[in-house]
Amino acid sequence: MRKSVIAVCVSATLSACGGSTDDTSTLPRLSAATPAALVGNCAALASKLSFANTTFSSVQDVPAGTLKVAGKPIAEHCLVQGQMNQRVSAVDGKTYAIGFEMRLPVAWNGRFFYQANGGLDGNVVTATGEIGGGGPLNDALNMGFAVISSDAGHSSSQNPLFGLDPQARIDYGYNTVATLTPMAKQAIRTAYGKVPDRSYFEGCSNGGRHAMVAAARSSAEYDGIIAGDPGFHLPKAAIGEMWGAQQLAKVATATTANGLPDIKTGFTAAERQLVASRIIAKCDALDGAADGMVQDIKACQANFSLAADVPTCSGDVRDGTCLTTAQKDAIGNVFSGARNSAGTALYASFPYDVGVSGAGWAQWKQTNSITLDPAAAAFTFTTPPQSASLLAQLSSYALNFSMDTDAPKIFATSGAYAESSWSFMTPPDETNLGALKRRGAKLMVYHGTSDPVFSSNDTTDWYQRLMAANGGDASNFARLYTVAGMNHCSGGPAADQFDMLTPMIAWVEQGKAPDSVIATARDASNALPNSEVPANWGAGRTRPLCPYPKVARYKSGDVNSAASFSCS
Repeated sequence: MRKSVIAVCVSATLSACGGSTDDTSTLPRLSAATPAALVGNCAALASKLSFANTTFSSVQDVPAGTLKVAGKPIAEHCLVQGQMNQRVSAVDGKTYAIGFEMRLPVAWNGRFFYQANGGLDGNVVTATGEIGGGGPLNDALNMGFAVISSDAGHSSSQNPLFGLDPQARIDYGYNTVATLTPMAKQAIRTAYGKVPDRSYFEGCSNGGRHAMVAAARSSAEYDGIIAGDPGFHLPKAAIGEMWGAQQLAKVATATTANGLPDIKTGFTAAERQLVASRIIAKCDALDGAADGMVQDIKACQANFSLAADVPTCSGDVRDGTCLTTAQKDAIGNVFSGARNSAGTALYASFPYDVGVSGAGWAQWKQTNSITLDPAAAAFTFTTPPQSASLLAQLSSYALNFSMDTDAPKIFATSGAYAESSWSFMTPPDETNLGALKRRGAKLMVYHGTSDPVFSSNDTTDWYQRLMAANGGDASNFARLYTVAGMNHCSGGPAADQFDMLTPMIAWVEQGKAPDSVIATARDASNALPNSEVPANWGAGRTRPLCPYPKVARYKSGDVNSAASFSCS
């Protein structure tokens, strides 16, 4: 059942997916892309490619079926690999370059896809053009797009110390996209005899941040931009992660080998499941269906109380059936968000949601918060950066990070570091997307309500401000979709498998605005199963992702069918 639903939504027009209206706004409608074939072959292309400060190191044919997506063979294409702007850093003496790969299908649909990757970047991952969340059953390359991916200006061997180099910081923040885009379009012209008719951009996590930055900085270059769980305030989010680690350290019951609090013991898996069960008890039916999913996340925050709805332990008993008073204080602080000693918020709050039980929630809050996030904060987001010797002491750095004196360094500049991390990491004037809007280009943003690192509250706050900046309604060019229960980009007890690229094309090129996007829960029968989907959900559960502020509400019929819900 699930495969047929996804296949319909991938191949058909948006209206067949149960969620479109004709966009009758006065904004221009961009013309549809027209296909073209590769001029000659990959071998011939190799001798023709040329661009300033660019080395094309390899051009080779990739036969059909060499790559697969969800078991389906990807068609024949050319793989182009190279580097741009190679240089030796005057700061750390290391060699840097913007590494990339492009995959150019023999049968091209006339479109270009920028695949923005996540984390600290540093790897040129396979440029298949991942779409949507939860391991989609298709990708942009297989749909006929020319696709590019990059390492954002540094190699994985330089992570996280690339932040010591001022230019590498800027390449990571925004310059890689600005640099690669014209090169890629020129390569496409060489390969097919014309530049792309339409250009699309998609990424999740830091890739979602890249997408949000592109919407502001590269509005003339991209017609459809999809930003997933965007960390567009990433320096603040890193501070938020370390804040959370500090709170859990207060209630840890064990120490690590190096003598630091073991924050995993501050909020155990059994205790997270307990909190999730109490959230379900208070919030599940608020959307009209007792189905293990909290669609009305706003109403849930008004109904659920950690203090009142979760049992309080007697004394210091910790058996997974209650939380101590100290734990409630600490966990409450985690969800209310980072703040300094004056009480000033340093990052957004997080909504209480059932996905607190997910492995992804624990991974970010109890592991990455003392490894990955302090590395980014120390070397890339702090100006000037910390000494490289700190690399061996990241957990201690996180647990002792000062919300009063260290946090403001994300706004600082110093000597060769002429641009602050807040400047190079975030979209400039983030609610001023007038240039994108006036062109007829579109922006779709999605965010899991149980994302533990980049708060969905932060994204909904941004969208509310975007609405206000556009007369109270931004839906004729930008829409936000929250994903109930989803952790960071995927996972959790959620319907997290969806394709936003197909409805985006329909919006950009046909004027069909996406009133909903169909998402599927990846149960055991799915091609890419999610072990956190409860067995009692059955097989093939689908849900509509609704444009904010609308909520998926149950009408009648099969509780596992998206058709039984409406966005209101």
